[in-house]
Amino acid sequence: MSDDESKVAPADNGAAGAYWRENIRLLISLMVIWFLVSFGAGILFRPFLDQFHIGGFPLGFWFAQQGSIYVFMALIFYYTWKMKRIERKYDLDD
Repeated sequence: MSDDESKVAPADNGAAGAYWRENIRLLISLMVIWFLVSFGAGILFRPFLDQFHIGGFPLGFWFAQQGSIYVFMALIFYYTWKMKRIERKYDLDD
């Protein structure tokens, strides 16, 4: 352990704990959204969604094949945007 690591003030530990709580909360919420879209819309809610169509294909099929990938990509971009804000909030940005 270096000298800098051993000199962490208790207030910094509280800020680090708050940072990680916010980070984990964000990850869990995004993973729940991804689960609902990929497993929920693609498998569980497929019979209901198949009554709607996108581009001539049933909506449940579309989510199972492409929609969950698009949502996953959007979640990645949202995660990076939100993490930059969280890091700025806790003065951890580069």
